Amino acid sequence: MKHILTLAMLLAGIGVYAQNTYKGKVVDVHNKPLEQATIQAEDDLQNAVVTNREGKFSITLKRSTKVIVKYIGYTTIVKTLKKGENSIILKESEAILDEVVISASRETQQRKHVPASISVISASEIAETKALGIDQLVNDVPGVLMSTSRVASNEQHFMAVRSPISTKSLFLYVEDGLPIRPTAVFNHNALLEMNDVAFSRVEVLKGPASSIYGSEAIGGSFNFITKDPTRELSGGVGFQINDMGLTRYDLEFSKYAGDNVGFYIGAQYIQRKDGPVQHSDYEKFALTFKNVNHLSPNLKWTNVFDIIDFRSDMAGSLSESDYSGGNYESDQTFTERDAFAFRFRSTLDKIWNDRNKTTANFIYRNNVMGQIPSYRVRQFRNSGQLTGFGSGEINENAFSSFVGLIQHKVDFNFNNASLIVGTSLDYSPQDYEAERISVSVNTNTGQNVAYTLNSGDYILNYDASIFNYAGYFQFEIDPIENVKLTAALRYDGFEYDYDNMVDGIAGPKDSKNSYNNVSPKVGLNYNVSSNAGIYTNYSNGFTPPQTSTLYRNSFVGVGGDVFDLKPSTYDNFELGTYFKVNNALKADVALYLLEGKNTLITLRDENDEFFNANAGKTRSYGIEYGITYKPFETLSISHNGSYAKHRYVSFFDRGVDYSDTDRETAPKLLGTSKITFKPKAINGLLLNVTHELVGKYNTSFEGQVDNGNGTFGTSTYDGHNVFNVLLSYSTKEFEFWAHGLNIFDDLYAARASYNRFRGENSYTIGNPRALHVGIKYKF
Repeated sequence: MKHILTLAMLLAGIGVYAQNTYKGKVVDVHNKPLEQATIQAEDDLQNAVVTNREGKFSITLKRSTKVIVKYIGYTTIVKTLKKGENSIILKESEAILDEVVISASRETQQRKHVPASISVISASEIAETKALGIDQLVNDVPGVLMSTSRVASNEQHFMAVRSPISTKSLFLYVEDGLPIRPTAVFNHNALLEMNDVAFSRVEVLKGPASSIYGSEAIGGSFNFITKDPTRELSGGVGFQINDMGLTRYDLEFSKYAGDNVGFYIGAQYIQRKDGPVQHSDYEKFALTFKNVNHLSPNLKWTNVFDIIDFRSDMAGSLSESDYSGGNYESDQTFTERDAFAFRFRSTLDKIWNDRNKTTANFIYRNNVMGQIPSYRVRQFRNSGQLTGFGSGEINENAFSSFVGLIQHKVDFNFNNASLIVGTSLDYSPQDYEAERISVSVNTNTGQNVAYTLNSGDYILNYDASIFNYAGYFQFEIDPIENVKLTAALRYDGFEYDYDNMVDGIAGPKDSKNSYNNVSPKVGLNYNVSSNAGIYTNYSNGFTPPQTSTLYRNSFVGVGGDVFDLKPSTYDNFELGTYFKVNNALKADVALYLLEGKNTLITLRDENDEFFNANAGKTRSYGIEYGITYKPFETLSISHNGSYAKHRYVSFFDRGVDYSDTDRETAPKLLGTSKITFKPKAINGLLLNVTHELVGKYNTSFEGQVDNGNGTFGTSTYDGHNVFNVLLSYSTKEFEFWAHGLNIFDDLYAARASYNRFRGENSYTIGNPRALHVGIKYKF
């Protein structure tokens, strides 16, 4: 009996010894605490804890004292814990950061677990690019063309991602995972409502993402992630200027006030006067404020607001003769766009335990965009000669939004399975008003020199509320080793309530329109190794008609019934691969097929007025590829491009069958190539040469152009090749840089389109050769 008692006491002592509790703190190389770092027992991966806001943890280990310490964006290490306080330092890894994404699920995850084509523009790439505008960032993504004229269109732009260059609602612009505009109030110029000073990184998810984000996430979703406050005081003051009449001022400030409250402020002011293109002045003020509050170790409260105040002349497009002859004197003297955008987001992140997390968001938006649009001005002619008179309009669209979105994620303890569920409500009342103006035309120069408002002569005046309600889920699981299966489903409902404020005078009669859609997604990743993988997916996307499309740009007479356009739906099939060889070669390749039904396109009626219609069926298919090669530590060579075809499968216009023809403004070939050199001999010096390629494309429908001899042809734009050079030098406190833009001074267009009434192309001019320089002081 005595021996039995002794043995029991020994076993109990061993058990107590084998279950010791170890404490410690996880920090970065700057001694900043890393909140939500994971500490796992090496011999029992289910035994894991996370650090609190001070980076502290406590874990009970049974046998081995070795733990795995992980934090996204940092190099994972194995650490042997000792009695007392353990200090663990993690190093940030740019390579790992490039492999981390948020956009695919609104949750942080590894790129190799996302069965879709997604690209990341990291903080270091943003800093090195010294971008003049957002286009210089996103055009580095394979298959993306943000087309803008830095000399004429200011920050106004067109977009093409798995689609023609267009103004259509096929792209979703989000900030920190939340849309900057509500459904049905899309504006292709919406990126002018962003503040690029505040970007910490940009993620571009190509193909439909409606299963998570809802409508308009068709060709691509652009997630602009704002900078977080820094623990220590940091910031900077910058100044830029170029010989296209532009000056820009930047200001940043970031600091934690104590351990739990942090602030970030980023602002810019841009002005251009007397640019090479007449009537192309503009001004922009942008401010982003971010506040982070750690209310408890597992509860974080974040508040962000943006203010954008933008005004721009609208120079309009150039005629064929003016474009080819180098005549940049605009026919417009008073057309303009004026935009104000305010966004506020408040987010609560609650971590219940190491497997459950809830995020609750409230968003308020307030936007006003007024304009005298150049594309609505018409000059009257008699027998082909200007009469001195014309017509146009003044319009204004304003909306406010109240949005709630809640998302919960749970991680299961089998096969790395997880489930995300979410729901959202978006109520966005808006009003739209358009009145006619009488235009005076100089018959000698062809310029529109003055206008008179015809007060009360309404083209349209309405209020319309939009209510969008949605629910979604996404489930992920590793059915076998190195394989991840992802399945998602979302339901969206839409209610439009249109109230005509000038019944019997203008616009269709009052109307209620409803739409709904179910968007599935299923995808599979197979990671051959830690450096290579393949994926495939099917995803569905949709976009309902915009309110302006329904209540203005469709065939509806005064007091008539609203012509109920159909939502456009898209089925996307994709196969891709990604791999890297050591750290020298990295590549992403994606093949896709995008089938569109009821695709919405813009046409012109017999009075040269724009209207929208469902085009039947369309098909886009192609290959996107991105390759980066670093033969030496100091040299990087990259090429991002795409080859694609965009076709009408079934489409008729005014009795003409355009089925099985190429779509207009749809270049087959897009590409951006870069060579970057950072000499070791001069620390901080960077030399970059960039080549931008846009291939040839149709500007008209196939066979639309009457050659005058009984035959018909197709109008085209030959595409362009533009070369830019960047030289920059950085020290601890200063940055200096100079851009040489279009160094060979090639004539090119940001967009070309065919006007069947004039029988020629119209061009939005690209910038001529220019020099852009900047300086920034950092603290």
